[in-house]
Amino acid sequence: MTETKKTDILEKGAIIQRDGETYAIAPHTPAGLLTPEILRKIADVAEKYKLNAIKLSSSQRVVLVGLKEEDIDAAWKDLGMKPGSAIGICVRSVRICPGTTFCKRARQDSLGLGLKLDEKYHGMSLPAKLKIGVSGCPFSCSESAVRDIGFVGDTNGFKCYVGGSASATPRIGDLIAEGLSEDDALKLTDKIIGYLKSKDSKKRIGRLIEEIGLEAFRKEAGI
Repeated sequence: MTETKKTDILEKGAIIQRDGETYAIAPHTPAGLLTPEILRKIADVAEKYKLNAIKLSSSQRVVLVGLKEEDIDAAWKDLGMKPGSAIGICVRSVRICPGTTFCKRARQDSLGLGLKLDEKYHGMSLPAKLKIGVSGCPFSCSESAVRDIGFVGDTNGFKCYVGGSASATPRIGDLIAEGLSEDDALKLTDKIIGYLKSKDSKKRIGRLIEEIGLEAFRKEAGI
């Protein structure tokens, strides 16, 4: 596959599969919230194009696997949905637990905060890929401590962790703030992402912190 063709395919939100012939697409479904209408569309597309599988991803998306190249555009048109940012140097995902909207254990409205973060940042181009997790209680179902930016709710508000990663070299994020309101969390995220843009480093936050130190990171980011 030529680089030009590869870029064209990626821009369509399609990822080549192991067989080297078929593709997977993943519509953007913020917080993994689905409606009967969305589910019907997905089922209809899976049947129409004879897909190999429908899979739930760790990023709270429904992945449609086994799409032929010539069917990619038509499948997206049938779905009527935007692609999820599953690849690329950008804000890949905002993983969000049910929070106080649904969960009896939740201490904070993670769904409310997470959806606002998703709306503002999902797919935003950055010098390095970035993942966000928002959890409504210390059980941290969104695995916030292993996200580049992670929020965890408790009785006093949200805690914020930065620099986490569940990659080949896992890293637990550093706790940088506690007792945050939703507005505080949004402002803090804006500072961190603004700093990353100005720094223009290809390193993810955790590696950047290890390189310059947590205090230097906080000072430079104005946290």
